[in-house]
Amino acid sequence: MRFDHVHAKLARPFLHWFLLRRARQRAAIRHHPASADRDLRRRVSVALDFMAWMGQRGLVLADLTQEHIDDWITGATSQRRYLIRYFLKWTTSRRLTRELTVPSIPSQEPQNLLDEDDRWPLLQRCLTDDALPTDVRAAGAITLLFGPSTERLCHLTPEHLKFGDKQAHLVLGRHPVPLPPRLAELLRQLADQPQPRPQLSRVHPGPRWLFPGMVPGKPISTHGMTQKLGRHGIPVRIARNAALAALAADLPSPVLADVTGMHRHTALRWVAYARRDWAEYLAARTEETNKRENTGNRSDSPGPSTGEK
Repeated sequence: MRFDHVHAKLARPFLHWFLLRRARQRAAIRHHPASADRDLRRRVSVALDFMAWMGQRGLVLADLTQEHIDDWITGATSQRRYLIRYFLKWTTSRRLTRELTVPSIPSQEPQNLLDEDDRWPLLQRCLTDDALPTDVRAAGAITLLFGPSTERLCHLTPEHLKFGDKQAHLVLGRHPVPLPPRLAELLRQLADQPQPRPQLSRVHPGPRWLFPGMVPGKPISTHGMTQKLGRHGIPVRIARNAALAALAADLPSPVLADVTGMHRHTALRWVAYARRDWAEYLAARTEETNKRENTGNRSDSPGPSTGEK
C-alpha cells in the first residue's frame, strides 16, 4: 500500500518522538518484552491505515470529529483498529486534532476452556511422566496450575523461585505461590542447568532463564514455547483459561491479581466470569435435579383406577 508524503511526515515523528520514547522509558525500569517490537509496528501500521482511510474521504486531521472515529471503529473486522488511540493521543498533544475518544476494547469471554476432566490428568502427566522433557513438564504444569501469560512464563528466572526448608514458592505477581513438591523439583533442575554461553564474552552477563531460547542470553520466544508445549499435547491457551477460571472461582480479584501478576481489571473480569459460570452451572444442576425428582414422583404415583366388575 502506498502512502503520500504527508502521511510519512506524520508517521515518523509519531514513531520516534512518541512510541519509541515511551518504549525507552519503560525499558529503563523493566525488561523489554519480546512482543514490544511487534506492538510498535502494529501501532504505526494502524496509524498509516487510518490516514489512508482519511485520504479516501478527503479528510485532514483538523477535520476529524467523534463521528469519524466512531465510523472508523464501527467498520473494524477485528480489534486492531482500536490501536488508533495511540496516534490520536499524540495528535491531540500536538494540537493537530481536537479531543477525540476511542472506546475501550469490548471485553471478551474466554472462548474455550480445557475441561477439568482433561486438565487434571494432563497436569498429572506433566508432574510424573519422565518421558517428557523437563522444561515441557515444568512449563506445562505452571500453565495448568496458575495460568500465567506465555510472555511471563518465558521470562521466568531462578530469582522467581524461593526454596525454603519445607516449602518452595514461585513468584509470578506480588505474592509468591506455593509449589507442589514435584513441580518444585522440576524447577530446581531447570534453575541448576548450565546456561548456553554467548560467543562474545560480556562483562555483565544477562539474566539466567529457566526456559532459555536458541539465542544465547535470550529466553525462549512466546511462539516457540506455545509450539513446543503444543507438540507434546499441551494446548496453552485453553489450558491457561481453565487454570484462571479455576483460580477466579476461589479467589477475590485483588488476590488473583497479586498471585498471578495480571492487571486488577483483568482479574476483576475473570472473577465476574467465573462466578457467573458457576451460578449458571448450579442453576443447571438444580434444574436437572428437579426434573429427575418430578420424573420419579410421576413413576411412583398409582395409575388410574380400573375398578372391579
